[in-house]
Amino acid sequence: MTSRRGSFNMLRDACKQAPQHERVVGLDAIYPLGGIMIIGCPKEIKPYEFRVGLLPDSVAMLKSFGHKVLVQHNAGLGCNISDEEFINAGAQIVIEASEIWRSSDMIVKVKEPLAQEYNYFKSQQILFTFLHLAAEEELTKELLNKKVTAIAYETIEDGGYLPILKPMSEVAGRMSVQIGAHLLTSHQQGKGLLLGGVPGVKNAQVTILGGGIVGKNAAKMALGLGAQVSILDVNQQKLEDLDDLFLGQVQTIYSNETNIKHYVQKADLLIGAVLLSGAKAPCLVTKNMVKTMSKGSVIVDVAIDQGGCIETIKKTTHDNPTYLVDGVVHYGVANMPGAVALTSTYALAHASFPYLKLLASHSLDDLLKNNQSIKTGLNCFAGELLNKAVAKSYFKNS
Repeated sequence: MTSRRGSFNMLRDACKQAPQHERVVGLDAIYPLGGIMIIGCPKEIKPYEFRVGLLPDSVAMLKSFGHKVLVQHNAGLGCNISDEEFINAGAQIVIEASEIWRSSDMIVKVKEPLAQEYNYFKSQQILFTFLHLAAEEELTKELLNKKVTAIAYETIEDGGYLPILKPMSEVAGRMSVQIGAHLLTSHQQGKGLLLGGVPGVKNAQVTILGGGIVGKNAAKMALGLGAQVSILDVNQQKLEDLDDLFLGQVQTIYSNETNIKHYVQKADLLIGAVLLSGAKAPCLVTKNMVKTMSKGSVIVDVAIDQGGCIETIKKTTHDNPTYLVDGVVHYGVANMPGAVALTSTYALAHASFPYLKLLASHSLDDLLKNNQSIKTGLNCFAGELLNKAVAKSYFKNS
């Protein structure tokens, strides 16, 4: 493999521009105010990804603004949305993904493009989707090489929170406990432990690393199922808020190495719920810590999209979701919400549409000057890497 320095020569040059969002100029000629756009929605190709980037209601709204919408054949089938519903909303159904990408000014997706889609990239095209570039080296290089305008759902900020990521974090947080409870069963190589126990037999210990949206929703589910729940976080105010929310029924623990070691060792179910917006997730749990967990314990790392916060985790898929390390069951599916596609699609589309509407109704130049949310969402433009957190994940001195 090419050395890190050699592999990222092009990225290094781009990273030097990371703080300079205001440098983007001359876009009115490309995306004029009030101009008609062709907006494309290809079918997701990630294994067992059943979500779709647009709803028929979204199509109808975009059509009312005068835009043309292309939807790939059967793109909504996995969440029970038929081609006919898209057609009735005003979309044109296209058979081939290549035609969607070739014809569209803006592509609206759910998950980051896979390698077989890289050849579809074209200069100046807007890509609006989850990207997670801090953990996607090859994708980052391809977007920069092809000069794609890449706007990431997960880095759009509004008032200090991440409005498009939030509903997917809620889904993933709740799913993490549901999945963990299933994996603790004996036939899944778990220790054969019922999460809530029964009278006279202990219930499970659930340790959650991170008290944000994922962690809070995981705690709700685990507590509701009768588990003992501990949440670790470095933000004291967040811990106080969680203590108030759960009326003291959840242990809130300050996150440091000593406490992480202790609560990892005692965990029957360990949930990684750490998020640093745009950046690679910090590694909080080492291989040696995992070795201290009892055999049949379960790890679900929701931070896997950003590289994971557990040293022994690696990406898996819904069709082959788990593997064992030192007798501990590891689950690293990077698109957890795709398994509950109906819930996730509607939640995601409702959250993303206000920003899609902005992109379809204003020049990009105007938005980058006047809209902080779109500005924070812009990861790549004209061969430059503009998100500083992503840049830092590759170059510590950027």
